[in-house]
Amino acid sequence: MLAVGPRIHPRLRRRELGLLVITGIALSVGSVTLELTRRASAGADAAPGTGLPLADPTALAVYLGALFSAHAILVLTGRRTDEILLPTVGLLGGISLLVMERLPQDLAGGLGLGTTQLVWLTLSIAVITAIAAFIRSDAWLRLYKYTWAALGVGLLLLTFVLGREVNGQRLTLSVGPLSGQPSELLKVILVIFLAGYLSENRALLVEQSTRLGPIRLPPLPYLAPMVAMWAIALSIVVVQRDLGAALLFFTVFLLLLYITTGRASFVALGLVAFVAGGAVLYEVVPHVRTRVDIWVDPFATASGAGYQVVQALHAFARGGILGTGLGAGLPEVGSLPPGGIPALHTDFPLAAIGEELGLIGVVAILGLYLVVIERGLRIAASAADDFRAILAAGLSLVIGVQAFIIAAGVLKLIPLTGITLPFISYGGSSLLTNGLVVGLLIALSDRGVAPPPPPTAPRGLRRVFDRGAP
Repeated sequence: MLAVGPRIHPRLRRRELGLLVITGIALSVGSVTLELTRRASAGADAAPGTGLPLADPTALAVYLGALFSAHAILVLTGRRTDEILLPTVGLLGGISLLVMERLPQDLAGGLGLGTTQLVWLTLSIAVITAIAAFIRSDAWLRLYKYTWAALGVGLLLLTFVLGREVNGQRLTLSVGPLSGQPSELLKVILVIFLAGYLSENRALLVEQSTRLGPIRLPPLPYLAPMVAMWAIALSIVVVQRDLGAALLFFTVFLLLLYITTGRASFVALGLVAFVAGGAVLYEVVPHVRTRVDIWVDPFATASGAGYQVVQALHAFARGGILGTGLGAGLPEVGSLPPGGIPALHTDFPLAAIGEELGLIGVVAILGLYLVVIERGLRIAASAADDFRAILAAGLSLVIGVQAFIIAAGVLKLIPLTGITLPFISYGGSSLLTNGLVVGLLIALSDRGVAPPPPPTAPRGLRRVFDRGAP
């Protein structure tokens, strides 16, 4: 349901504008640094050019133009919404654009890696703007939660028929010229379903329990439908060997259950089930066993299965604390010179950032994701009802948890899962879905019409007459 108020009053968004200006300056400095590094690598014969030496002035202008256009639309529509999220994801997307311009352009084919990423980033910003500016009712989400859930599971099932297999995983659904990963959209659909179901049954989940001897379990009759739907989606994802999405779904499910009920026992029970299920999968599924073995000792297969992780660790080591400088690292890919990391633009962009921007750059990136989580939880805390609160918390956790899962995998803190780094990894379905998430978060943060200003104290003759009024 799309609804626009009958009277629209433009409203300045000064904080958002200031942060976007800072974002533009930071990305311009990064582009200049990248171009100067390129010229230094090309030698003294490289043409110095005129004006500000930007790596790709057109791409930077288009991207910043999209961000400031989004800001202008939000100003004109007069919404009293969050002013931090757009600049935050704008900076993440800008870093992604610089990284993709840095890498070999033939990785994407067609327009080239940098240009293709620019197109998807611009479309993602358009999605954020459209949802944040014009969606004012959540009825189309809360009233049709089962429909959305069925649609998401149906899309996953379609990948078995129409899906395209890449690296042994059938994750991409292709329909004509369009293709994408349904698991990206399913993470949003599951959060919508869980928000609807948990908000309706919150009181029962908090107050009632099913006893199994001394152990208190959640009220199974009310928890079973939600667990069943979640398990169906999770099982399909596991069969498709998309373990990153499976871990993301499971983690967000447990966190939302805890946020809704406040009962740590539910989380403990879920963690026990996770450990038990992981042990079974390790013994039964060779793909899981391989990932765990690489995590335990990637150097044992440094020239084989562990090659990606080993090269990523070497990249972080080369970067150190301050990094080698943007454009001065060795984030080569595939058959290019030694030191290359396969799938760097999709699964391992954090390794390139860690090498060229160092530990400081990695911490800054993770800090931006923490900002997204903090804003989402703040929106949830001020929500008008349970559905909006759980939905806002879940949407922010989807981006935050996904970012920290892939970051932990690349840093060898957990087994590598192969999911994308939100707003940084290359890929259209990931960028559009994350744009949908941020757009919904901004829309949910709407505080309604601003209250009228307080009355001013009467002056002059008005003060005299007001004293005598009854």
